[in-house]
Amino acid sequence: MTAPATVAQASGVTGAAVMSQLIESAGPAREPAADMADLAEVIRTLLAVEALRDTRVRLGGNLFDVVITSSGLQARSAVAVMDSIQGGCGPVIEDPENGWLYWLVPPGSSSRWAPHTHAVCLGAPHTITLPSLHRTAPPSPYWLRPSASDRLVPTGPLWEALTQLRPEPTPHADLTHQLGITPH
Repeated sequence: MTAPATVAQASGVTGAAVMSQLIESAGPAREPAADMADLAEVIRTLLAVEALRDTRVRLGGNLFDVVITSSGLQARSAVAVMDSIQGGCGPVIEDPENGWLYWLVPPGSSSRWAPHTHAVCLGAPHTITLPSLHRTAPPSPYWLRPSASDRLVPTGPLWEALTQLRPEPTPHADLTHQLGITPH
C-alpha cells in the first residue's frame, strides 16, 4: 500500500496545500456555527435567571413551550393533581397581575396541543419572561413550582386535569387582545 504522503507527492499536492484547502473550507475562524449561536443564547439566558434577573426567552426551540391557564382555585387544584402524577409538578410560574399560570411544557407541544376551552398553548415565535429562580412569592411573577433541570410538565396529563377541573376565567380573550393572536 502506498503511504498518503507518497500519493500527495505523486499528484503534485503538498501537505501545505491540503491544510490550506481545509482551513479555507472551514470558513472564517471567528464565525460561530449556526447552532452555537442558539446554544450561547440559551446559556446566557439560564445564567441570567440563575443570577437573580428576570429574563425574556423565546418559546419553542429546545427549551419549552408554555400552557396558559387562569390561576384560580381550579388551576391550583390542577397543580396538586400534577404534583401527585409527577411526584412534584414540573415548572409553573404564577403571574398574579394577570391572574394566570404559565405551565412549562416540552418544546413542540404547541403544534400538538388540541384546542382546549380552558387553556392555551404557545410556542415559537412567542416569548416569556422567566422570573429569577429565587423569586417564590408575589407581587410580580414568581415560581409557584420551581424549575428543575430534569422535568417539564407533561401535556397529556395536564390537558386531562384541565379538562376535568375547568379553570376559570379562560385566557383566550385576554391573549387575543394582549398579543394580537388567535390562540389554538
